[in-house]
Amino acid sequence: QLSRMADEVERLCGVRPRGAWLAERVWEPSLAYDLAAAGYEYSVLDDNHLRGAAVRDEDMWGTYVVDDRGRMLTVFGAEQGLRYLIPWRPVPEVIGHLRSHATPDGRRLGIMGDDGEKFGAWPDTYEYCWGAAGWVERFFSALEAESGWLTTVRPSDWLDEQPPLGRIAVPASSYVEMTEWALPPADALVFHELLADARRRNDPAARFLRGGTWRAFQARYREINELHKQMLRASAAVAALPEGDRRLRAQDHLHRGQSNDVYWHGLFGGIYLADLRVAALAELIAAEDLAAGGQVATARADFDLDGLDEVLLGGPGQTLLIDLAEGGAIGAWDLLAGRLPLASVLRRRPEAIHARLKAAVEAGTAGPASDQPISPHDAVVVKEPGLERYLVYDRHERRSCLVHLLDPAVAAGLGAAELSAEEFDDQADLAEEPYEVEELTEGRLVLRRDGAVHPSGPRRDGSAGGDGGWPVTLIKRFELGGTRLSPELALKAELRNRGDTALETELDLEWAFQMLGGGGNPAAWYAVPDDAAVTTRTPHDGSGDVAGVDRLAFGNDQLGVRLEALLEPAARVIWHAIETVSNSEGGFERVYQGSALHLRWPLVLAAGATASVGVRFSATQDRDRLEEETRGFADKTPADQRGGASQRLHPKAGRKPSRS
Repeated sequence: QLSRMADEVERLCGVRPRGAWLAERVWEPSLAYDLAAAGYEYSVLDDNHLRGAAVRDEDMWGTYVVDDRGRMLTVFGAEQGLRYLIPWRPVPEVIGHLRSHATPDGRRLGIMGDDGEKFGAWPDTYEYCWGAAGWVERFFSALEAESGWLTTVRPSDWLDEQPPLGRIAVPASSYVEMTEWALPPADALVFHELLADARRRNDPAARFLRGGTWRAFQARYREINELHKQMLRASAAVAALPEGDRRLRAQDHLHRGQSNDVYWHGLFGGIYLADLRVAALAELIAAEDLAAGGQVATARADFDLDGLDEVLLGGPGQTLLIDLAEGGAIGAWDLLAGRLPLASVLRRRPEAIHARLKAAVEAGTAGPASDQPISPHDAVVVKEPGLERYLVYDRHERRSCLVHLLDPAVAAGLGAAELSAEEFDDQADLAEEPYEVEELTEGRLVLRRDGAVHPSGPRRDGSAGGDGGWPVTLIKRFELGGTRLSPELALKAELRNRGDTALETELDLEWAFQMLGGGGNPAAWYAVPDDAAVTTRTPHDGSGDVAGVDRLAFGNDQLGVRLEALLEPAARVIWHAIETVSNSEGGFERVYQGSALHLRWPLVLAAGATASVGVRFSATQDRDRLEEETRGFADKTPADQRGGASQRLHPKAGRKPSRS
């Protein structure tokens, strides 16, 4: 990737780059080798990196060398003061800061490396930087006026003319804000206050304070970890390809799927932006699909590297990743022809910025944007009043095919609003607990859980309730079919009452779907027959509640994807949007993550009796992007030529689930 980027820059600009910018300045010691091996001589780090290498503040103004496995790299240190001053503070203040650090020998170098967006892309910054306020023009005029003691230089020229200040070892790190964002919310708040207090007191120990590491995002967010592991699977598949058109095209998709934004989040969206998340996953789906030539594997392994097995269930034109240890539910459901990650829906969870929003609302300081540019680090701007009402957090991961058992006495009153607000009690232990594999063959999986219903008490905290439990067994049967352009998934849930008296309950089968329906997107829709059997389209980010439904559909016309669901027996159907509250360049806002679909059946089971409910999803896709992309390839595979898909069963398929 590094070499191809250098080739492209040289082709476009006529000069081969000697330095590389680190995405979000995320540094690991092994990068010294990777960058140098790709032909790069330098990169830019923050003062936070250098403090981690025991460089004193007065020694930040220059270059240092690092090495790894026999390769050396020069690193420039970007001083935080310049990052925070430019362009937010008056030009004389910036010049004064530089003057205070100047030395008679002229061997101090100030580097400012930061987001280009703050020079015109963030709200109000264009007029401030380039319009009547003219900050950029005044800044460069000041540089010219002060050229007697303040000169500008290209990093590569400094590299040629000045020796490094020393050799250091930089630990894994990033800029200090990133190390704060990587922490769990409660810890991030403590770290933020601790660092702010130390800085206010000019405590010399502040330089030793640092938070978490960037890889912590993979540990904290199931969605990021699964994205990362899917990327690694795609990378391995692409690396195994022989040289040729297919490998080059698959590599393009892989590199796009490695775009860093959705592998973390900070002050702004990152993984919280559904369009970026879906775009990255679509590229990884494309890379794997190209590498496999349309073939789909069924396998059982620890795909997310959490010490527990998952099942990757493959069928014509689709793959499902099913987590055995957490509800036997679908964490990923990818349509291959249209390259759509159907199940890419983010869990609503607490974030440190939510505390900042709540505090501003309580203090009365949260409001709409002003006409004065201000750093997003400093302002609490809200795009609509009452955002704090939407700070609702999910009790479990946003997977599909989750089974809840509800108290029939209150189930009638649990509609879209109550489900969205998580204001319901799941009386069973079937949604988050482990399942055993009863059968795994090509395109077919049968799971079993022996659980219990606890009618005497709420289980929002995950506790077992106040009684011994009512023994039940739940069987989930997944079966894949159809064709590459029209794949099908049939799911049957069988609930058996193992108790010695009758059981009355309401089974709620919960799904999470991604159709990029945010903002009332007219291309994304639901179509559910109403009580008069009239079917009309409604926005995918809306809500609804209809009883007696035996079929429904949803899709996205722009993506050319449509799903039809047949329910057996007819069910009450409830759907609602899943929205988080996130910050953005323009302020705090609601962000659409996907849609929750609940299928509900009231059940009465005599002692020893079994009841079955089910749904069959049939997808249609307008285009097969693999077929389009490989049309001119010289290295076609048999699967490309026949337009079909084959499957193979992993040799471990018969193993029982294990817990580490």
